[in-house]
Amino acid sequence: MSQELEFTDANFDQEVLKADRPVLVDFWAPWCGPCRAIAPIVAEISAEYAGKLKVGKVNTDDNQGIAVRYGIMSIPTIMIFKDGEPVESIIGVGTQPKKTLTTKINAVLAS
Repeated sequence: MSQELEFTDANFDQEVLKADRPVLVDFWAPWCGPCRAIAPIVAEISAEYAGKLKVGKVNTDDNQGIAVRYGIMSIPTIMIFKDGEPVESIIGVGTQPKKTLTTKINAVLAS
C-alpha cells in the first residue's frame, strides 16, 4: 500500500529534514503532465520501500518556499534526503525512471 505524504512549507523540516530514515521528495504541480506521468512510479516505490524510505510530494505551486530553498527550476524533480541533506536529485522523466530511481535509492540506503 502506498504511503505517500504531502510535504508543505509548514511540515517540511519536521517530516523530511528530521526524518529517521531517507526521504524521497517528489516536487510536482497539478498542471505538469510529466509530473502526472511519474506519479504511479513514485507510488510503486513508496509501497516497495515502505519502512525503509519515507516518500512524499511537494506541490511547488502551493509551497514555493521549499522549491526556492532547494533551487527547483524544473519539475518533476525528485530529491532524496538523508540525515537532513539532499544527497540525490533527478530532474525530469527519463526513459527508465523507475530503474534510475531504485538504483539511486538503493545506493543511498546502502551508504
